[in-house]
Amino acid sequence: MSQLLFEKNIPGSNAFSLPEIDIPAVDLAASLPDQFRRQNQPGIPEVSEVEAVRHYTELSQRAYGVDNGFYPLGSCTMKYNPKINEWASRLPGFASIHPFQPEDTVQGALQLYCEMQQMLAEITGMDGFSLQPAAGAHGEMAGVMIIKAYHNNRQDYARTKMMVPDSAHGTNPATANVVGYEVIEIKSTAEGLVDLDDLRSKMSPEVAGLMLTNPNTLGLFEEEIQSIAQIVHDGGGLLYYDGANLNGIMGVARPGDMGFDVIHVNLHKTFATPHGGGGPGSGPVGVKAPLMDFLPVPVAVQREQGYGFDYDRPLSIGKVKSFYGNFGVIVKAYAYIKALGAEGLKEACQHAVLNANYLRHQLRETYNIPIDRLCKHEFVLNSKKQSQYGVSTMDIAKRLIDYGYHPPTVYFPLIVPEAMMIEPTETESQQRLDVFVDVMKTIAREAQDDPEIVKNAPHNAVIKRVDEVTAARKPIVKWEAP
Repeated sequence: MSQLLFEKNIPGSNAFSLPEIDIPAVDLAASLPDQFRRQNQPGIPEVSEVEAVRHYTELSQRAYGVDNGFYPLGSCTMKYNPKINEWASRLPGFASIHPFQPEDTVQGALQLYCEMQQMLAEITGMDGFSLQPAAGAHGEMAGVMIIKAYHNNRQDYARTKMMVPDSAHGTNPATANVVGYEVIEIKSTAEGLVDLDDLRSKMSPEVAGLMLTNPNTLGLFEEEIQSIAQIVHDGGGLLYYDGANLNGIMGVARPGDMGFDVIHVNLHKTFATPHGGGGPGSGPVGVKAPLMDFLPVPVAVQREQGYGFDYDRPLSIGKVKSFYGNFGVIVKAYAYIKALGAEGLKEACQHAVLNANYLRHQLRETYNIPIDRLCKHEFVLNSKKQSQYGVSTMDIAKRLIDYGYHPPTVYFPLIVPEAMMIEPTETESQQRLDVFVDVMKTIAREAQDDPEIVKNAPHNAVIKRVDEVTAARKPIVKWEAP
């Protein structure tokens, strides 16, 4: 049974030695008012050095990441992070600088910053970028703030609503709401694409724009994207691109050419910087020329005398992050783009699409694929065939853990019952994909022949099934001494 570090406490075992103090001792606590002074010891556990090292090493080995194995988390693009990126970000000229340094002492970093803005603009078809947002959802918020600032600058205050497809990522309606918009849901067709008739009927002078992912969360390319853009633009709105699925078109098609006005890019999803617990993240926001003045300040620029930051932007939405963004993450993405080049980025995209369609083809007879057609970087299946044996998508996901796999995204998108979204990314070999296919087919056979083994999975994990409702409503987030 695993124990918390507090439960491994052995009084007196925290044996360490410090050099004798060579300056006068000062009791800082004595100068604090009584209400701010601790009345009891903090209760920090006492363990030996070796036990502390073992404890945290054991915890680290429980964490699953893309370096451990196949991580087919749909819609999140858990790409492998080439280690050359990590090396680049640790170069002293990047890792040891400080944002308070004078601009003339960090010209190399500023040059990288400017070049990164230009490369992202070229890749996405935008005219300008800010690298300031700290993560994807943060960049999304900045982008929608830009849309709002644009309408307000035109004194078009009637636009209080934002359209979002029913297949959208959850951040889309959340972001629109945070920025102050009422959310209008746009329906999908039976083919999983935006319903143009529904879009037309809901476009009005009250609508600020449409937030859209392309490819969408079903992994399908919105074939009528130019018609979608025209409907929104003819109605006076702007088209926002959620960059979560950019890996499915990277180097092949550009959102700016499709009619999108604003975009955020997830450097961790598209350009191979760490994701999740490997953060921090970075979510640059890009715009077309009419929106350039609204970008967050400062914007990196190249001047006659070198590189610097431009703060003189009266229409800017202001700063959205302290200093200039998560620079180390930007360096990693810069290294990735430079290493691959234009053809390499295109090839990465093509391999991602090939891998997704290979898995879809291999699993189509075993699992139900609601929209079984050419996909981009991901596809969605469900447990309709397994449900006759009482096995759900959650059961299948839990059983995958026993076979050493991180489960794909489950129960999303919401428009597909019992959905399982699989995204293999470009770095997985055919051999790796074939083993995954074999495991998925094995679980399908288990569902038919011995459903209880699937319904009670995982059997080999440290933690079995938890009461998810209670965990969500009454979470225990801290340890209490007995």
